[in-house]
Amino acid sequence: MSASPPAGERRLVDAPARSVVGAMLVAAVGLLIGFAISCGNPPKKPGCKADKDCKSGLVCSENKCVECAEDSQCPAGKRCDANACVTKPECVKDTDCTGGKVCQAGKCKPCAADSECGVGGSCSAGACKQANKCAKDEDCADDEDCVNGFCRRGGAASTPPGVTCNLATVYFAFDDSSIQTSERDRLDANAQCIEKTKGKAVYLSGHTDTSGTEEYNIALSERRAQSVADYMARLGADPARMQVVPKGETEPTGLGDDKDRRCEFSWK
Repeated sequence: MSASPPAGERRLVDAPARSVVGAMLVAAVGLLIGFAISCGNPPKKPGCKADKDCKSGLVCSENKCVECAEDSQCPAGKRCDANACVTKPECVKDTDCTGGKVCQAGKCKPCAADSECGVGGSCSAGACKQANKCAKDEDCADDEDCVNGFCRRGGAASTPPGVTCNLATVYFAFDDSSIQTSERDRLDANAQCIEKTKGKAVYLSGHTDTSGTEEYNIALSERRAQSVADYMARLGADPARMQVVPKGETEPTGLGDDKDRRCEFSWK
């Protein structure tokens, strides 16, 4: 049986162990304190006060470095949208187009129907002709009649009884259901037309081109019609008077894909 070391030796052995334990405790406390500080004071997000604080090619807007804050900061042919430079649309209104073309989904296109040519307008050979105002038939040309205050060709499509305004078709970009800037004026006019035509409801029929599967196009046409319905409701149109009808690719216009990506309005 071995003898126990003298008391002096035990003290020499225990001292280093206590030093190691103490160091470990200090380190652990330090880590906890550091963690608590980092949680309570998260690092500041990068910001800016002036353009010089941003990388080359970026500008300072609302304390953030972004690609642009206004159109003048974008290259030629682009505009600033949500702090990013994007390609400018060919048009945003019909007046931006020439040769009687109409602005549809940001592009100048030949018209396909009188309803695309504004109040009283008519479409002939793909070009819109603005109607002359009138008070009676005698104010119009021999082959025209005075209809709802405008000269219209005899035999031109007429509106249902009790309706004194036309509902315009709106168009969409490829595989898109968002409302283009170029379509907002038409939707504004449609909302006013529905509002003043009391007691009548409308169908909002969504359509697509033939790209994609039938199932996908039915869903896309529904999103387009619903997007129009939501926009009209924000303008004040009564949602109860609008019925969404998804048609998918089943009713092509025969005038090309651009004309097929549309939402048509029709009175119930």
